[in-house]
Amino acid sequence: MLRAKILVVDDSGPFRRFVCQTLHQKGVFDVMEASDGWEAVQKAEEFQPDLILLDIGLPKLNGLEAGRRIQTLCPESRIVFLSQESSPDVVAAALGLRSRGFIHKLRAQTYLLLAIDAILKGKQTPLRHEVHFYPDDVVLLERLDRFIAPALMANNAALVIATKPHREALAQRLRNAGVDVEGATQKGTYISLDAADLLSTIMVNGRPDRDLFLEGLRSLVDSAARATTLDHPRVAIFGECVALLLAQGNVDAAVTLEQTGNEFLQEHRTSRPDILCAYPLLPFSNEPAFQSICTEHHAVSVQ
Repeated sequence: MLRAKILVVDDSGPFRRFVCQTLHQKGVFDVMEASDGWEAVQKAEEFQPDLILLDIGLPKLNGLEAGRRIQTLCPESRIVFLSQESSPDVVAAALGLRSRGFIHKLRAQTYLLLAIDAILKGKQTPLRHEVHFYPDDVVLLERLDRFIAPALMANNAALVIATKPHREALAQRLRNAGVDVEGATQKGTYISLDAADLLSTIMVNGRPDRDLFLEGLRSLVDSAARATTLDHPRVAIFGECVALLLAQGNVDAAVTLEQTGNEFLQEHRTSRPDILCAYPLLPFSNEPAFQSICTEHHAVSVQ
C-alpha cells in the first residue's frame, strides 16, 4: 500500500514535533516539516503531498494566504488547517478556501489521527457537505450564523432542520445581524423545521427511508430556491437529524442519512445547495462512528 505524504506546517517547534511524532506512530505516513508560510508553499510545490496540516498564524506568509497559493500549485493536495485560532470568522475563512478541514489544536491529541484517516479515505469532490463537531451551543450558533446569514443577505435561500432551542436561538442571532427573518419566512426563502418532527416522517423500522427523505428534501429545497429572485440561487442547508440519531445510539441510521444527503447533492450539481451537519463532541468516544461520519463529508471542522 502506498504511504501517504503529509506536510506539517507550524512555527512552534514543540507542537510541530508533537504532530510529527503522532503521525510517525501510525507507521504509514511519510512526514515532512515546514516552519513558515513561504517554506510551506515551496515544499508543497516540490513534494506534492497528499495532505497538508497548516497552521494559520505563520510568519512570513500567513496560513490562509499560503493555503491559497498551495491550492493553485498542488490541486490534488488536501489541506487541513490545524490552529489555535477559534474565532468564527477565521474558521469560516479557512473553510471558505475549500480546505478539507479545520481542527483546533486543543482537540488534536484526540481527533487529529481520526480526522486524517477519514479525510484521506474520503473522495475529492467540489460538492459542499461539511460536518462540524462542536463543544457547546455557543460555538455551534456562531458557525450557523456565519453559514445561514450570508445566504439570506445575498437573496439566496436557507433551510434549517434543527432542534427547537437551536432554531429559536439562531433566528434571534439572524435578527441581530440584520436579517429580516419574518420577511424571509413569509417569502419562503427561509424554511425552519423541527428535526425530530421531520425524522418521525422518514423513519421506517428504526432506519431512515431513503426515498422518503430524498422526496422531502427535494421538495423543500426546490420550494426555497423558487422563492428567490435569482436565476441560480444558492440554498444553505443545515441538518441536525443526524445528531439526534447519534444521540439515540443509532450510528448506522446517521451514516445512512449522510449518504443520502450526498446522493441529493449529486442530483443537484447544477444548482448550488450546500449542506452543513453538526454533532456535539461529547458522544465521540466511539472512534469508528467518528470516522464513518467524517468520511461522508467534503470537509471536517473540530472546534
